[in-house]
Amino acid sequence: MSHDHGHTANRNRLSIAIAIVATVLVVEVVGAWLSGSLSLLADAGHMLSDLAGLIVALLATIVAARPATDRQTFGFRRAEVFGALINGLILVVVAVSVTVGAIGRLVGGETEVHSVPMLIVASIGLVANFGALLLLRPAAGHSINMRGAYLEVLGDLIGSATVIIAAVIILTTGFMPADAIASLLIAVLIVPRAFTLLRDVVRVLSEAAPADTDVAQIRDHILGTAGVVAVHDVHVWAITSGAPVFTAHVVCEPEVFRSGRTGVLLDELSGCLSKHFDVEHSTFQLEPAEHAAHEDEFHR
Repeated sequence: MSHDHGHTANRNRLSIAIAIVATVLVVEVVGAWLSGSLSLLADAGHMLSDLAGLIVALLATIVAARPATDRQTFGFRRAEVFGALINGLILVVVAVSVTVGAIGRLVGGETEVHSVPMLIVASIGLVANFGALLLLRPAAGHSINMRGAYLEVLGDLIGSATVIIAAVIILTTGFMPADAIASLLIAVLIVPRAFTLLRDVVRVLSEAAPADTDVAQIRDHILGTAGVVAVHDVHVWAITSGAPVFTAHVVCEPEVFRSGRTGVLLDELSGCLSKHFDVEHSTFQLEPAEHAAHEDEFHR
């Protein structure tokens, strides 16, 4: 499958998944209103955030294909980061709201919940989310963006299963607090994902090195390349998740310049980062030792 066909297939999968999640979201909101179920409403809030995440993933596949411009020299992929920031904040609001509502119900006494419509709506959500999961699974293995979308739907699937369990408990035992307890469980499921999203956003926007990038190991690989004497001014950051960028000044032996091997050395260094560290965008400044000795005066 060609790169363009892969992007098209991913967009089609995401579009169908968005339609499924949006439909189930509306059904769950209506079902929560009819049944009085807080856990169903919590799952709908979870799905609202996941719907935003899926839309961000879809936009990312479209925006990533746009070429860089003189203004956006790295392209437009950082739009995904701002989308993740909004998504993370939505998750925090949903988790806090659900927690407050659930504690209020547990402390304030029993609230009647109609378990039959609750069970029916949650079952519809479970089946629909399972279908969306199967739809996204083939692309989740070779695309970070699609893997994120897959995990969004997996979270919805777990939320629907939690609501079903609560509905069955209420239906069979009449234990109404099961609904509030299920709501708290869904809130607990939301918090780690919100924390992870916001942590990754802060890491990207602060231009920190990606968590899975070992800068020391990269430096050792560069120093182990024939003709390299030293490396300094190493910088690693990410345009968006899964798109690391690397720059460094590399001090070379005089023979590299005399023999015209600079092009070969650049190919070796770029190939090393691409092969061993999945860094596709790397920039190296090759310099002789005498230049490196007085370079600091230009960096003041």
